[in-house]
Amino acid sequence: MDGQQGRQRPESGKNLIKIPSYQEVFGTTSSSSSYSAPTSYNPPLPAAAAAAAAAAAAPSSSSSFSEAFSFLKSSEFYSPPPAPPQPSTAPRPPVAGPSTAASQSKNAILVSNRQKGNPLLKHIRNARWTFADIVPDYVIGQSSCALYISLRYHLLHPDYLYYRIRELQKNFKLRVILCHIDIEDVVKPLHEVTRTSLLHDCTLLCGWSLEECGRYLETIKVFENKPADSIREHTDSDYMSRFTHALTSIRRVNKTDVITLGSSFGGTI
Repeated sequence: MDGQQGRQRPESGKNLIKIPSYQEVFGTTSSSSSYSAPTSYNPPLPAAAAAAAAAAAAPSSSSSFSEAFSFLKSSEFYSPPPAPPQPSTAPRPPVAGPSTAASQSKNAILVSNRQKGNPLLKHIRNARWTFADIVPDYVIGQSSCALYISLRYHLLHPDYLYYRIRELQKNFKLRVILCHIDIEDVVKPLHEVTRTSLLHDCTLLCGWSLEECGRYLETIKVFENKPADSIREHTDSDYMSRFTHALTSIRRVNKTDVITLGSSFGGTI
């Protein structure tokens, strides 16, 4: 007991480590102002960073953002921004607007995307054509369209033409079935294609080559806006022309026979 009493008690507060509170660290209370963090927590800043910190600590009313960071322009990492591009004086090419695109598609044959790879397209040379998202295979006018089918394909898919015609509904006034004759025995398959076309009010055009099929599409597109008189036979109004037209309508009578009859019986007619 005497030995223990002889020992000197340490003074209070000498060997105690003060642990700062949450409010003192983050400065949420007024006591944080009286507490200073150890020097190890605040390493010395570089000169540029110290200048930036000093500029940031200054009141916002005394300096603007550009003035606060003006020192960066004198550093080695700063490069001036490129000059704005000068307006070009060369005329710009005309941009195809909706009206221009509509006029171009109006004067061209619209081809369905499902016809890509069809060798028929190589033989459409006298009319412009372009691919489009359409229901028929070809749109060749404001109210006319065409469906392409070959007899060889019809033998493999007998119901194909029926379903394609049903997809058209009543959207087109003239509906052409362009049939390519590419087999030798054509009696039965051509009869089926003809029957399907007639039952659904479609016009059947048969071509024995791809060139002929392409010429059909070109002709329909060229005569789209022309009257029926342009393809109708013209007869002159004079007597001989009308006489020749009347007699040649008889079977086995040609123009030579008309001239012979006219010279022999011209006085009595």
